[in-house]
Amino acid sequence: MAMSATLKAISDPMRRSILELLKKQALPAGEIAQHYPELTQATVSYHLKLLKQAGLITERREKNFIYYELNASVFEEVLTWIYGLGLGGKDDDD
Repeated sequence: MAMSATLKAISDPMRRSILELLKKQALPAGEIAQHYPELTQATVSYHLKLLKQAGLITERREKNFIYYELNASVFEEVLTWIYGLGLGGKDDDD
């Protein structure tokens, strides 16, 4: 997982919204698209592709459907990195 790809993926409000949706349950692309009637199916697929490339979601096949779900381990890595930024470099010269 490349940190820059992950941060770029979550910088987009629509992709964050899709992640919020997938937080509740795994969904196929068609059901995800139904939550965003203002977007074309191709646009939703593009966002899903970027989220998958960033490692933020995984997919699994069930019969004729591909279900997308969160990959929580990537979020843990990002949070660990961000948390580490807050701990390093503090001066003890109070």
